[in-house]
Amino acid sequence: MERDPGQSAAPDEHAELEALRARVTQLEEDRAPARHGLRLRSFFAVLLILVAAVLTPLSIVSSWASDVAGDTDRYVAMMEPLAADPDVQAAVTDRVTHAVMTHLDIDALLADVAPDDRPVVDKALGKLSGPLTTGVTNFVHGTVEKFVTSDAFERVWSDLNRQAHASVVKALTGEGGGAVKLTDDTVTLDLAPVIDRVKQRLVDRGLTVAEKIPEIHTDFTVLTSDSVGKAKQGFRALELLGFWLPVVTLVVAVGGVLLAVRRRRALVTAALAVAAGAALLGLGLWAGRAFYLDSLPSDVSQPAAGAVFDGLAGYLRAGVRLVVTVGAVVALAAWLTGTGRAATRVMAMWSGGIGAVRDAAGFTGGPVGRWVHRARRPLNWTVVVVAVAVLVAWDRPTGLVTVWIALCALFALAVVEFLDDDSTPHLAAPGSGRAMGGS
Repeated sequence: MERDPGQSAAPDEHAELEALRARVTQLEEDRAPARHGLRLRSFFAVLLILVAAVLTPLSIVSSWASDVAGDTDRYVAMMEPLAADPDVQAAVTDRVTHAVMTHLDIDALLADVAPDDRPVVDKALGKLSGPLTTGVTNFVHGTVEKFVTSDAFERVWSDLNRQAHASVVKALTGEGGGAVKLTDDTVTLDLAPVIDRVKQRLVDRGLTVAEKIPEIHTDFTVLTSDSVGKAKQGFRALELLGFWLPVVTLVVAVGGVLLAVRRRRALVTAALAVAAGAALLGLGLWAGRAFYLDSLPSDVSQPAAGAVFDGLAGYLRAGVRLVVTVGAVVALAAWLTGTGRAATRVMAMWSGGIGAVRDAAGFTGGPVGRWVHRARRPLNWTVVVVAVAVLVAWDRPTGLVTVWIALCALFALAVVEFLDDDSTPHLAAPGSGRAMGGS
């Protein structure tokens, strides 16, 4: 009796199937640790990128805190432009005028005028219209306004802010002593030097009774520390970190990118995350400005206080613009150099457009074109690095400066693309008679 072939084949097939299943199981077990390791790497990469995003606004603030608290010249440079600010000038003018008029007893001072000086005083006051007190007030106000809008006031303003730097440091950090002038948690500038100059100008303009005015000390509020009192300890810590916190932030971001499985995608994510962290600081400054102005006493000029806040926060805003711009540029560059469909299409449009211009101009690169073709990638990255370096080195870059740097970088990249010619024959347009293989 012959044996059915199917009877022996069935057990063999079953054994092979079991062996295959065992093999698959073994492979999955071998790959499990590798997959677990990749997931662990991805987790820590994301964690580091998030930490870098959180540290970014703190890094900008720490750099600013170090400059404000540790560098008097930097602080004075921040405050100098305020001498020409119309709101600050108006506030100082009103403050000095009020202080002078408070100590200017018109009737008593006129009674003490010497007979020889009376004609000069009458001539000065005779030009005034309306009640005598109102006329004198307007006269004093005009004199103060002329001084405050002069170059002499700018010099006095710089000297006052240099002297007040220690007060600002104490208001923000709680540190300092000695001659620090900090009253009721408020940093003020003593306008006595301004009043002395104004008194002399009043005398020069014929109001000799101004010589009788005693020494006057009146304050101009620069900073109310009560609004930032809760943040003193944090500000002090950021001041001590200074230069190092931005370095740590950069190292953490780079570590997250290097640890990631897909590094290009991680670079895009890290750049955008850091830019988002800086943008949040910008929003915080906008909201903090409104909160700070609302908390000021009623006798403080809000427009002038806003100008002072903007002067102090100018460095922070420049840092926000810088980090957001650099983050966007790095993310865009990393995305465009990737292999994604959209990025490839954009680069093809870029190369095709510039290539069409090159071909229409009949340009042949020759040896230079072949060299640029070989060095194209490092040349492109060099342009990006140089643009970022210029932006970082620029002191407080404005939005217009940032746009110009970006346009110059795009122009340099276009030049590299234009010169990129490896002398490979191109397919001619249909009907031109230069098609590959045609005569």
